[in-house]
Amino acid sequence: MDIQQLIIAEEDVNSRLDVFLAKNFEDKSRSYIQKLIEEENIKVNGKSKKSNYKLKLKDIVSIDIPEVEELVVKAEDIPLDILYEDQDVIVINKPQGMVVHPAPGNYSGTLVNALLYHCKDLSGINGVARPGIVHRIDKDTSGILVIAKNDNAHKKLANQLKEHTMKREYIALLEGRLKNDKGTIDKPIGRNPKDRLKMDVVQGGKKAVTHYEVLERYERNTLVKCVLETGRTHQIRVHMASIGHPLVGDPVYGFKKSKFTLNGQMLHAKKLGFIHPSLEKYIEFESDLPNYFNEVLKKLY
Repeated sequence: MDIQQLIIAEEDVNSRLDVFLAKNFEDKSRSYIQKLIEEENIKVNGKSKKSNYKLKLKDIVSIDIPEVEELVVKAEDIPLDILYEDQDVIVINKPQGMVVHPAPGNYSGTLVNALLYHCKDLSGINGVARPGIVHRIDKDTSGILVIAKNDNAHKKLANQLKEHTMKREYIALLEGRLKNDKGTIDKPIGRNPKDRLKMDVVQGGKKAVTHYEVLERYERNTLVKCVLETGRTHQIRVHMASIGHPLVGDPVYGFKKSKFTLNGQMLHAKKLGFIHPSLEKYIEFESDLPNYFNEVLKKLY
């Protein structure tokens, strides 16, 4: 533990505890500091306090910053559905339920664990936890991803994402019958101010554009094709919910009750196209709708 003590001076009286610490530890985020407070790693006069505690003159703030554990991501023999592979890229058809990369509380069974077993080389641009990962899809979204096997390929693919030239086409099943045959949703997306675990359409959020086209209408549902112009977290899920047609089975943005027993939202990354980093020609990949998706569609006829 790296233990430090700070004594409150006149200028910091009545400051919130978390605000005061964020000012004194500029390399730490406020959310990280709040987590330390919640876990009682930070105390005032030897007692635990809440983040909104108002500091008093000569209060003694003790800070115990835990040592950072070195992250080790292990290679795991997990089967992969490989659509294409060469010395620069590997294109994967990810199943529903697989997390793309390790994160706190989920360090095994991810796509990265499987890739480390399969590949000798992966791009190191995103560090130990996300080698080769250029873009992501949610755990419960199935479909196509491209992974970079070297830094040069990673930079070129990332640039295509930034310039919105990478083709990404999804199939989604929505609640309700969508009136328009096609349309564009252009609404900024950011963190939900009331729930930081959710994304939402918010003023001042990042630009987000989704183009959609109806493929089929059912009695109470609509099957659509969605083409991403931008790639924000949960973009299709948030955009569709914002127009009153959330994805079937979406546990976060969808209806609370569903007539189907599902493991997550009905969303499949069906098509992916990009300029190959070395060949410098456009290549495109497509995957069929998985069984979980087709089984639900059969019940709608």
